[in-house]
Amino acid sequence: MPEHDAAFFASTRWTIVCDAASGGDAVATEALGALFRTYWQPLYRYARRRGKSKEDAEDLVQGFFGHLLEARALRDTSRDKGRFRAFLLASFNHWMINTWKRETRLKRGRGIPALSFDWEEAESGLKLEPADDRSPDRLFDREWALTLLGKVLDDLEAASRDEGDLRFDRLKPCLTADSSRIPYASLAADLEMSEGALRVAVHRLRKRYRALLTEEIARTLSSPEAVEDEMQALFAVLAG
Repeated sequence: MPEHDAAFFASTRWTIVCDAASGGDAVATEALGALFRTYWQPLYRYARRRGKSKEDAEDLVQGFFGHLLEARALRDTSRDKGRFRAFLLASFNHWMINTWKRETRLKRGRGIPALSFDWEEAESGLKLEPADDRSPDRLFDREWALTLLGKVLDDLEAASRDEGDLRFDRLKPCLTADSSRIPYASLAADLEMSEGALRVAVHRLRKRYRALLTEEIARTLSSPEAVEDEMQALFAVLAG
């Protein structure tokens, strides 16, 4: 990737990417597609909770993303530029109600960008979840938060392995545990390191985790000032 393209991905937020993509910028469209590939699953489960069949939910998500990845569609779409998740859900609802039956089936296989999704994984998650009387909208926010946290953990694990640090699996529970409940002494013995060194390693891992989480949340917002509010909102959703 050229240096200016790498800088684009590192620094821009979703609204800037979306505006650039609406003008046909190939790098911006690729960045927007990357966001879609990360956060498609909450939409699939949202459609299923709205009573759509498995096949219709697949068509909805595939057609919706293909529609938005077309420059013309992005240019013509009215969107809330605050949070990517709010834009995504509002646009998806509009697509379900007004567009998909008319366009998706007619255009299947006729120029819509191909996106690969693991439908079975999304479906199996629905089958395993307990009964929940919260609205599909609230559950969408919960799915979004879980997807975001999962991506950050995967990124952190990949970075640790690339750097040759094979302790991630053992230290991963320390990221969310209360410090007073971490068994530092026994864990340090298992890892053949001093307790002091382990505490430093956990502190650094937590700091890095929060930095990656902040960066990922910022990608989905229009303003850096909204990151902390969004982080608190997502953790509140997970809490209840």
